[in-house]
Amino acid sequence: MAFDEKFSVAPMMEWTDKHCRYFFRLMSNCSTLYTEMISADAIIFGPREKLLNFNKEELPCILQLGGNNPKKLALAAQYGQDYGYSKINLNIGCPSNRVQNGAFGACLMKNPKLVAECVKIIKNNCQIPITIKCRIGVDDMHEVQGLDEFIDEVSENGIDLFVIHARKALLNGLSPKQNREIPPLNYNRVGLLKKRRPDLKIVINGGIKSIKEGQDLVNKFALDGFMIGREVYKNPYILSSMDRIVFNSEEKIKSRYKVAMEMADYIDKFMKKEEGRVHAVTRHILGLYNSLPGAKEWRRVLSEDTRFSKNGDILRLATDNIEEFIHTRSLILA
Repeated sequence: MAFDEKFSVAPMMEWTDKHCRYFFRLMSNCSTLYTEMISADAIIFGPREKLLNFNKEELPCILQLGGNNPKKLALAAQYGQDYGYSKINLNIGCPSNRVQNGAFGACLMKNPKLVAECVKIIKNNCQIPITIKCRIGVDDMHEVQGLDEFIDEVSENGIDLFVIHARKALLNGLSPKQNREIPPLNYNRVGLLKKRRPDLKIVINGGIKSIKEGQDLVNKFALDGFMIGREVYKNPYILSSMDRIVFNSEEKIKSRYKVAMEMADYIDKFMKKEEGRVHAVTRHILGLYNSLPGAKEWRRVLSEDTRFSKNGDILRLATDNIEEFIHTRSLILA
């Protein structure tokens, strides 16, 4: 399945699960979606079906793997291929202590030869494409020489697409949250890499809060795409215009109401199929009405009143209520 990664939603731990991705897909057919990072060990030795099962409507969807053992990563990638994921992405950017203790994530930028070996073994055992997500460097790594050497070493093994978070990862003393905010953004460094290696596809990530910001960076540096994470999660309805603006699609934009009703139907099916909780789904859609009148009550209902729900009716009720509130408010202000 060929697809264009002009825009993608970043992989986010504890957020971009299958329910979240299904919700995002309702608003954008063309965006590339990612799983949360899943360790190779978890897939091999853990609850594989729970971790890898997903809705085919989510495609194109990329499985992001974490690990440093080439054979384990290759086996995990094979499982991902068997489950139907579009590509495999190797996480070389996560700065969390847990990931560092496992000697993978961002700390692997210091060992490009090991990353290259991982890529080589994965590609030998997997037919779907492999990509890399990394930072512009870690700790005291030289931002020019260090990143160039890493990219050159890894790309020699057939990697032609890199997603680059335009910050360094500081592995000593900063939390993952701080690593998303404190190290300064350096978009120019990503642009310099693309200028030096125009043969590679480079997708930029980090601090982008709007479609316009992303497109401006792509145009300025002749990049191949941009990625947004937390801003999409907080304000998911920005995805509704993504296909028209970025992919030149003429598909009709869905209303918030239609998206919510389709998610209610999804909850009905989910609750029949799986032993789950409605809140496992509704927690991802709290931002759908952000900045609109009644959004606070909408979030409260979907956060608190879903504890004993058995189907999507609570979402239907909350949506009808906020739509009525918005309509009434507009009449008053008219």
